[in-house]
Amino acid sequence: MPEAPAPLAPAYYATQTRGWRRDVWALLHPPYTLWHLSYVLIGAGLAPVLDLKRLVATLLAFFFAVGVSAHALDELRGRPLQTTIPSRLLWTASVAGLGLAVALGVAGVVVVGVGLVPFIAAGVLFVFAYNLELLGGRLHGDFWFALSWGAFPVLTAYFAQTGRLSAGAVLAAGAAYGLSYGQRALSTPARLVRRRASSVSGTIAFPDGSHVDVDEGTLLRPLERGLRSFSWGVLLLGLGLVAAKLIL
Repeated sequence: MPEAPAPLAPAYYATQTRGWRRDVWALLHPPYTLWHLSYVLIGAGLAPVLDLKRLVATLLAFFFAVGVSAHALDELRGRPLQTTIPSRLLWTASVAGLGLAVALGVAGVVVVGVGLVPFIAAGVLFVFAYNLELLGGRLHGDFWFALSWGAFPVLTAYFAQTGRLSAGAVLAAGAAYGLSYGQRALSTPARLVRRRASSVSGTIAFPDGSHVDVDEGTLLRPLERGLRSFSWGVLLLGLGLVAAKLIL
């Protein structure tokens, strides 16, 4: 009998090996965290004048809120990444990460103004409502993901730089929304195959009588190649906008 295929890792950037380094790496979702931090770069890079200190503070705030807090909360719901990090430590990371993000936001109010307060409140709401699937999961769909981790970072970063919004920032936020919505369209079926499917089989038949066997790789390769490409492409776009302001 043919050997059963080895179980898939829960994400293309994770491994099946065990250990705290693997768990921390997987928990941080490096490609996706960088992708969403790139929206901060894009929002700040659109500002007429770039304040580097405000940019660094905004990047740190979103890293703590999304990269640490949101992902720790997500892992508490069913262990999708199969980590062995104790639940108490995940709760500590989520609370500490969000607390640091809020602290940076409050410090920013002193510099930017009280107009930053609604952005801070919205960020806290997005982290808890989306990742804990509050309100019966109504805020956990594709729309809210794209709004929370796509459009919102662009608008927040621009406002942190300028103390206002602009038509250009809103249009860029719309672009980030579309990219994040597309991210979900690719990542949702990829997660389904990696984390929930026990096996995949099938055949694609062509009019000339030829056929292609379908397995996990057939489904995952185009999805994850797209995710990899977009994660690097959006990052380089954000870095390019920032570099255009810093390097004359």
